[in-house]
Amino acid sequence: MNSKRKSAWSWVAVVAVLLMVGGAALYVLWPQLQPHVNLHVGDGVFITRVAKTPEDRERGLSGTSELRADQGLLIVFETDEKWSIWMKEMKYPIDIVWLDKNKKVVYIVKNAPPESYPYERFTPKQEARYVLELPAGTTAKKSINIGSEARFDENNLEGWWGT
Repeated sequence: MNSKRKSAWSWVAVVAVLLMVGGAALYVLWPQLQPHVNLHVGDGVFITRVAKTPEDRERGLSGTSELRADQGLLIVFETDEKWSIWMKEMKYPIDIVWLDKNKKVVYIVKNAPPESYPYERFTPKQEARYVLELPAGTTAKKSINIGSEARFDENNLEGWWGT
């Protein structure tokens, strides 16, 4: 093989390695690049992805394969209502926690099963402003109960990107 051809293959190999390393880094960092907020409730601290748009709220956790023990989804609404949650395209059970405008837990559904869709919607008994979705069993493990108060910065619900 001549030296020009060897040099070209060397560059192809370098570019391929850089693309693989970049792809792996993006895979690892992607959740942190999404809008998120750190949320404290009960004995837990969670990195929560934020769903504020109608599209993001409707999608929720649909299609995801799992949540780590320290992850969640915070669904943010502009008004207080009895917001229903469904398990469309879910692959695992979750705990669902409704918070009022003062960030106090007003209702909890534990271990909502993915098989409940399309037969069941989970609806709180009281109006809420926020819905927090956590891995199943988290509310019991982290002492999250009706009346628990959540803490998060509602002025930073856009994550790193802002709008």
